[in-house]
Amino acid sequence: MARDTSDTTPLTTRAELIAWFAAGEKPGSRFSIGTEHEKIPFYRDGNRPVPYEGENGIRALLEGLKERTGWEGIEDAGHIIGLAGAEGGAISLEPGGQFELSGAPLPDVHHTLAELNTHLEAAAAVAKPLGIGFLDLGMSPKWTRDQTPIMPKSRYRIMAAYMPKVGTLGLDMMLRTATVQVNLDFCSEADMAAKMRVALALQPVATALFANSPFTDGRPNGYLSRRSEIWRHTDPDRTGMLPQAFTEGFGYETYVDWLLDMPMYFVKRGETYHDVSGASFRDLMAGRLAAMPGEYATVSDWANHASTAFPEVRLKRFIEMRGADVGGPAMIAAQAAFWVGLLYDARALSDGSDLVKEWSAADRESLRATAPRLGLAASIGGRSVGAVAAEALAIARRGLTARARRDGNGRDEAIYLQPLEAIVAAGRSLAEERLAKFESEWHRSVEPAFETCAF
Repeated sequence: MARDTSDTTPLTTRAELIAWFAAGEKPGSRFSIGTEHEKIPFYRDGNRPVPYEGENGIRALLEGLKERTGWEGIEDAGHIIGLAGAEGGAISLEPGGQFELSGAPLPDVHHTLAELNTHLEAAAAVAKPLGIGFLDLGMSPKWTRDQTPIMPKSRYRIMAAYMPKVGTLGLDMMLRTATVQVNLDFCSEADMAAKMRVALALQPVATALFANSPFTDGRPNGYLSRRSEIWRHTDPDRTGMLPQAFTEGFGYETYVDWLLDMPMYFVKRGETYHDVSGASFRDLMAGRLAAMPGEYATVSDWANHASTAFPEVRLKRFIEMRGADVGGPAMIAAQAAFWVGLLYDARALSDGSDLVKEWSAADRESLRATAPRLGLAASIGGRSVGAVAAEALAIARRGLTARARRDGNGRDEAIYLQPLEAIVAAGRSLAEERLAKFESEWHRSVEPAFETCAF
């Protein structure tokens, strides 16, 4: 997230909080795709982490991209911490320097890949003279938490102080992981609920398909998606599988009540972030916040609070898929295609619902717990995740074919599913391929990953 929302309109009622989500509804003709991906920078000389400061640091990288792209700089206490493009795209920093492109809303996956390639070309042009490369792994494979630099963003200082109070691996999540997300629209409350249910149920399947974080501290960590496992130990108040989404009558109101019960991190006034970690948004609405008595909630506060919820699928004014490790460009496009195919075609959405409808809450939680370690070999409802993934991919392919969004060569978006179909056919994720290399041609060293697993 490049920049916090700025809207000082007061919020005084629960109905206004519900209406904020409802305002995200769009007709199907206006549905778009927003893709976000994080990549871990490193110095090619010695495969070292990149600090913020210094003539070859993250600040220099951002300044160089600002000059090359003409995008507006975003600052926090005098530090450039992101860029904003005129068409809605943005570049931001995650706490450990992970470099994130938040893509503009685009009409199809063809445009998504074109945007990604343009960004990677610009990033490489600026990064190469600085001696910087970018990993396409879901977790930094070598550096310890203490060796990882921390970016100068005020909200991250508050989060970093709070994380150890509520979980054991929150700082690893902040500093050492990298994900790819796709953001999709909804046309009504019922459409939102249907998409949330299918997306939540299948998120561990996506975790298995995109598993790509098998190394920590220079050695295998026992997981295919360590990034996903880390989220299970970050903060139970704001993460997880949202079992309430599967209850009768789930809608905006249910999600709002969950957010109201989720502790806050901060309140931003002007350029200052006030640490209110653990406090209640209900108290802010009533002007009873202990750290800021007499201060009342605004639209900005609500939007910022919603952005600090981290379930496997997050509702904002769009729906955000959060279960995948980052991979290279083909995998980033594949992630967008997978969810667009499943959720943007009515028949595909219905077929996806049928695929997961017999799974209980216990089934879903069990899969969420086993998929990071076992990947496609995990099971649910008596079936392997590999078999479920194959069926989900077939549904997604039909959905993308029905959309019939074609590129200049007449190909529809289903072409972007090919890397995932190859993974299912082989029964082996990127993580497993890279573990095999570690045991053979890498001679049990992660150093070659900085060549093999780089953008």
